[in-house]
Amino acid sequence: MTSTTAANEIGDQRQFDVGCTIEVEHTFESLHAHVELDGGIAMQPGDTIKVHGDPIVVPYGEKQVLRRTATVKRANPLERVWTKATGDLEFMELLEFSFSSGSEL
Repeated sequence: MTSTTAANEIGDQRQFDVGCTIEVEHTFESLHAHVELDGGIAMQPGDTIKVHGDPIVVPYGEKQVLRRTATVKRANPLERVWTKATGDLEFMELLEFSFSSGSEL
């Protein structure tokens, strides 16, 4: 484990912080946000990522690349199986992505 990664065990789940690079683009050609975790950490079914920091606002016509800290929470074996089993059923549902502090509107 590197000095930028802190890990702790929570029951059957593993949770750790890691640095990440966020690329957000808001242009005519593209509207996207990508997160790349340091160290090439691979995500598995059921794992979650929470990126910390202030909300990201990118004005139209611009692209920003930011550095932040993210918390990765590994799914336990039951969550992993459940995600694999139900993933195909939920394929067509809309996803919700939020770049806010998590407060409700």
